[in-house]
Amino acid sequence: MTDLVNEEIFCPYCGEPIEVTIEVLQDDQEYIEDCQVCCRPIVFTVAAGVGGGYSVSVRSENDTF
Repeated sequence: MTDLVNEEIFCPYCGEPIEVTIEVLQDDQEYIEDCQVCCRPIVFTVAAGVGGGYSVSVRSENDTF
């Protein structure tokens, strides 16, 4: 299963809302994408859920878990 979905997230640096396209896979994934407003690196974590669900969380590159 691979789905492309649009999500609105808030940049952890500048706080601006931005719309991003997320590729939802069967496995969890983590990747970095630059903010469209301030160009700083945002770490995206996409967790696959049961029945095709998913969750998206974002953090700054320097934040720890």
